[in-house]
Amino acid sequence: MTEHTPSDELSADDHLRGGAPVRDDGGTPPPPDWNPRGPRVRRDPVAAYDELRSRCPVAHGPDGAWTVFSHHDVMAVALDHTTYSNAVSRHLQVPNGMDGAEHSAYRAVVDRYFTPERVRAAEPVIRRVATELVAAVDVPGPVDAVTVGARFAVRAQSAWLGWPTSLEEELLDWVEDNRSATRSRDRARTAAVAQRFTAIIRSLTDARRDAGDDAPDDVTTELVRDRVDGRPLTDEEIVSVLRNWTGGDLASMALCAGVVLTYLADHPDLQARLRAGVPDRELDRVLDEILRIDDPFVSNRRIATEPVTLGGRHVAAGDQVIVNWTAANRDPRVFGDPDAFDPEANAPYNLVWGIGKHVCPGRPLATLELRALTRAVLAATTAVEPDPDRPRERERPPAGGFVSAPLLLR
Repeated sequence: MTEHTPSDELSADDHLRGGAPVRDDGGTPPPPDWNPRGPRVRRDPVAAYDELRSRCPVAHGPDGAWTVFSHHDVMAVALDHTTYSNAVSRHLQVPNGMDGAEHSAYRAVVDRYFTPERVRAAEPVIRRVATELVAAVDVPGPVDAVTVGARFAVRAQSAWLGWPTSLEEELLDWVEDNRSATRSRDRARTAAVAQRFTAIIRSLTDARRDAGDDAPDDVTTELVRDRVDGRPLTDEEIVSVLRNWTGGDLASMALCAGVVLTYLADHPDLQARLRAGVPDRELDRVLDEILRIDDPFVSNRRIATEPVTLGGRHVAAGDQVIVNWTAANRDPRVFGDPDAFDPEANAPYNLVWGIGKHVCPGRPLATLELRALTRAVLAATTAVEPDPDRPRERERPPAGGFVSAPLLLR
């Protein structure tokens, strides 16, 4: 997600304006249509995105970036890999920050780790981690679904990658520090947090290189020995891949757990249906639909490689274009009532995991993890309910979901 320039909230007229000329007076950028960090967005991000989608579906921000809110326009950007580049960062991002043949080469390497066969092989370990974690939670009693999700994510990812359990607290601390640094928008803090994570990864990869043939037989060792275009991956490339697999996924799974378990607490009929037993495919559709309704993966950036008209707005070459998945997944022109629960009908249009060449490569593993955690919680309880004594706290953009999701386990 791009960093936005802080400013006071714009007037209601500015916030709702749409369709204004984009280059006034022969090249002057248009005035902002909205403030992505204004009080209105902070109070209720989902409602603000819904409003922008209907009033100003391609909105210009105070930092010059364009945010795309409608399902149609988000699809247009995400599927046009020529006009909209993924190379948006100064830092190496393998493979999501790459385009064209370079992206294809690295994506082929990454995809080998998420084949159906490999994900099925990981399932017993992931299920065991979920069962053991939930067994340690007090039932009956209060719980924070986001906290449970964060610890589960660290344990599940560590088990899959072959990382030692002794790293658990350090990784949990890092997830929280990374969140705080991101919210601060202090480049020095975010750089320091990133360097900490790089040091953790390098300690693990260096140990495997030093061990040679005696290195453990796990996913991390396999990646250290992997190749792209016939040559070994560099240390920088390996760190980038592992950062993508873990740095983002640890926080993402925590957010997903908060959204899913809270939704089940608020919808006891659906909870009862899942407790009665449903096949994996049906449960996966349910999970995707819950995440569509309240998508914690808010947005991704692109860069326009040439001048283009998007939703009636004229975007210049070099402009940032932000696709807002949360808004697109609630577009009434595609889903009708965006809060209506209809997993089968909505599945073909659901953009929770992205679309196109840059669709999330780890979706199969993430789905397995979320399914395992949901089943473990339901198996260990007779009911999951809202906690009337503890309020929920919404996450702030650029993330979605909840910071805190208090529930009662019965």
